[in-house]
Amino acid sequence: MKPFTYLLINFFTVIICFIASFDKRIQFYKYFGAFVKAAIVVAIPFIAWDIWFTKHSVWWFNSAYTIGITIAGLPIEECLFFICIPFSCVFTYFCFNKFVKINWADAFNTIIVFISVIVCVVMALLHHNKIYTLVTAVVTTLTLIYLHFIARVSWIGKASVVFFILMLGFLPVNGVLTGTGLESPIVNYNPDEFLGIRILTIPIEDAVYGYSQFLLVVYFFKMFQNKPCEINE
Repeated sequence: MKPFTYLLINFFTVIICFIASFDKRIQFYKYFGAFVKAAIVVAIPFIAWDIWFTKHSVWWFNSAYTIGITIAGLPIEECLFFICIPFSCVFTYFCFNKFVKINWADAFNTIIVFISVIVCVVMALLHHNKIYTLVTAVVTTLTLIYLHFIARVSWIGKASVVFFILMLGFLPVNGVLTGTGLESPIVNYNPDEFLGIRILTIPIEDAVYGYSQFLLVVYFFKMFQNKPCEINE
């Protein structure tokens, strides 16, 4: 079973949300098309980033935990990660937006963007020699600036609250990928290329990376919807 570890992580991350999508109270299945388009658009640059980092040994994968199929040097499981994780995240955001009143969080859009951008810019300037830290900070900064000042979306606060809640799932999933409970990590990081600050076994950059990805998938998901639904609010 060891070679199926990463594949099973993807499977168990998505299966409950996938089944729940067909619940008559949720009906998220109606938006599968919009989600797939959004996930692919966002996955393309993130996978390119992943390929480059893997090629330059910023991080690398333990083949003992994968089935051995690779695409441009990435395990097939890593490519699936960019569909499975966003699916569960967007599904969760959809459900919160449908059943829980969290519109109050959007009053904090500007504060969230301002603080996040300042922190990311400072980290990029102070640690420009650490490529994972630098690229993550720059991508997050550009994502927030685009969404807030150019696209002028109104939901950054709401999405940020949901992402904070999603961290409850992020910790065990990324924890296993980075070595929690395993003999060795599935994903290994070059210690010279990131801050070295970890949440359990997870580099802090992973959480920031995930935040940018989440915001972008939500943005494109809204764009690709054929008809309005609660997630547009």
